[in-house]
Amino acid sequence: MQLTSRQAQAVIDGAEAKARQLDLAVIIAVLDAGAYLKAFRRMDGAVLGSIDIAMNKARTAVLFQANSEAVWEYCKPGAPAQGLQLTNGGLATFGGGIPLKGPDGVVIGALGVSGGAVPQDVEVAQAALAAFEKLTR
Repeated sequence: MQLTSRQAQAVIDGAEAKARQLDLAVIIAVLDAGAYLKAFRRMDGAVLGSIDIAMNKARTAVLFQANSEAVWEYCKPGAPAQGLQLTNGGLATFGGGIPLKGPDGVVIGALGVSGGAVPQDVEVAQAALAAFEKLTR
């Protein structure tokens, strides 16, 4: 299964709705399984520096097939892969990146959210994931 434009748009819309609820302006990036951009939204007022962060969170999630913050355990000081965050064009090893899985459990893409505090980005990303999952059930 491939990530469809409809699914990517649902992710974007779900994230934006939650961000508006929280009175946040965020960047939302959706990548396909090959880590290529499928959909993107920069809400009015979102910090420009968050563009790369959202993209990096999504890339981290799709490349490692895990939430972006989970990768920190492998690259933190003293961990077996210290410096891992410097690979693949730069990873984001904090919350806000979530892999997107098809009904068979295979990763078909990922989303990344940036613009709020990390817990807010995670909350927005989880809302985006819920919107995606409504389409794949």
